[in-house]
Amino acid sequence: MRLIVGLSGASGIIYGIRLLEVLQDLGIETDLVMTGMAHEMVEIETSWKTDDVLALATCCHDNADFTSVLASGGYRNRGMVVLPCSMKTVAGIACGFADNLLLRAADCTLKERRTLVLVPRETPLNRIQLKNMLTLAEAGAVILPAAPGFYHRPREIGDLVDHVVGKVLDIFGIDHHLTRRWKGHS
Repeated sequence: MRLIVGLSGASGIIYGIRLLEVLQDLGIETDLVMTGMAHEMVEIETSWKTDDVLALATCCHDNADFTSVLASGGYRNRGMVVLPCSMKTVAGIACGFADNLLLRAADCTLKERRTLVLVPRETPLNRIQLKNMLTLAEAGAVILPAAPGFYHRPREIGDLVDHVVGKVLDIFGIDHHLTRRWKGHS
């Protein structure tokens, strides 16, 4: 199994970093593409260094490199997740404006009918953003807001991050033990 992971410049870069950690631990190969702002968010929001984040991926791709395998629909993979997904990235994908590799890879994922999961972290949402997400959902993308649940009784921020990452893994049918699953109230 091989997944494309896109990190865009929205707040919440820790979600993407944690996803890469978990996928590496599970032995799932990853192709990573990061926007310029995502590189900055690593430094702004975390104690991670960008090189350490890049080292979590099986293969890293330059966001400006349209000769990358990610720019081709023929590249075999299980799908793509953009985590976090900025509203700029949502708009670019929704409009088919693939002016960087992350957007092109998402475009290829949609056209090849592979699973595309977008994890927006913006709030509140305006009408344009909602319309763009509706357009993407109608095109086959999964819109999975970074909205953790609380039924597993999180004790620290990492528990909340794991809940969202676990939801992403569930979409791809990847077994994990990041959070306790809801079993009803008894």
